[in-house]
Amino acid sequence: MKIASRMQKIKPSPTLAITAMANALKAEGKDIIGFGTGEPDFDTPENIKLAACRAIDSGITKYTPVGGFPALKKAVIDKFKRDNNLTYSPAEVTVSAGGKHTFYNVIHVLIDEGDEVIIPAPYWVSYPDIVLLAGGVPVIISTEDTSGFKITPAQLEASITPKTRAVIINSPSNPTGAVYSESELRALGEVLKKHPDVIILTDDIYEAIIYDGKKFTNIATLFPEMKEQIVVLNGVSKTYSMTGWRIGYMAASKQIIQAAEILQSQSISNPTSIAQMAAIEALTGVQDFLQTMVRIFDRRRKQITAGLNEVPGFSMQSPDGAFYAFPNIMKVRDLPGYKSIVSDSGSLSTDVTAYLLKEAEVAVVPGIAFGGDNYIRLSFATSDENIQKGIERIVRALKKLA
Repeated sequence: MKIASRMQKIKPSPTLAITAMANALKAEGKDIIGFGTGEPDFDTPENIKLAACRAIDSGITKYTPVGGFPALKKAVIDKFKRDNNLTYSPAEVTVSAGGKHTFYNVIHVLIDEGDEVIIPAPYWVSYPDIVLLAGGVPVIISTEDTSGFKITPAQLEASITPKTRAVIINSPSNPTGAVYSESELRALGEVLKKHPDVIILTDDIYEAIIYDGKKFTNIATLFPEMKEQIVVLNGVSKTYSMTGWRIGYMAASKQIIQAAEILQSQSISNPTSIAQMAAIEALTGVQDFLQTMVRIFDRRRKQITAGLNEVPGFSMQSPDGAFYAFPNIMKVRDLPGYKSIVSDSGSLSTDVTAYLLKEAEVAVVPGIAFGGDNYIRLSFATSDENIQKGIERIVRALKKLA
């Protein structure tokens, strides 16, 4: 059977693949500790679930407007004003089936064949593949832990060409947890201000999960005069532990929103009606859950950072946001037993990941999937007990190579 050639440009999501592999091994009776999943391990707050139940009981189970219920658009608009001091009209916001779908839509309405999209690495695994699927060209700017995993204005300026159509800023970041400061964003914004045809995609999906008193900001708040040049991407998945509800949203110029809703009308028709009602409650209801969740994540962040720095060959800085650890594993190569785990993959992170799954029964994600082969990613959206057990297993496994 012939499959469309465009499918050869992309690969399955490695994070979902690792989670599926871990679940399959668990089903076989293996005691696998999984650090792969990119979702909060908390239940969706009760008030949000009850809103969904009321929607079902009230018969809100039919088609909705393509870009979401007017009440949900209003909730999104109010959220942007309340939390980010951004002002939008209903024609400047739209709702999609999750953050990934929102990104998919905006890329497909902006990118023509051969257009370049600047993507800082390490990056969320789906950014390059979605750009490739649209016929675009990912232009990767590599960063390291030594620079806090942040691009500099000079790197950004050097990457912009006449073919550049968009640049992605993800802060707090998946997979590194890096958070751009206000001054760092201002410096990047001054570069992009000189290139008004370059669309800035600011992915704020982890905005609420930030530590050490750091203040979240985005480039749209700092440069209101660049409003037409900026697309703000967000959703309820991470903030309210609603990954399965599939509600994402974005704010942009009327032209971009109109195009995105036309595209959506010919793909999914509309986001799920019941999930939309739950999202309204999430954005407008009590927010106490968030403080509790971030406090617990902060405790786990400190636990996993301290633990991973005890692993032979590992080193890492504490992440400033999100719920991922991204340790540097370069020095694993210096361990006497390293050669015993080397495969034909040619990838350090792939070999270490395979070794940990086999030897320690711990599932992590290889950094090469995020554009950083000298690292692995561990989600600390799991229990304190799992973190402790997992770190102990990793330490034992790496000591066997030392």
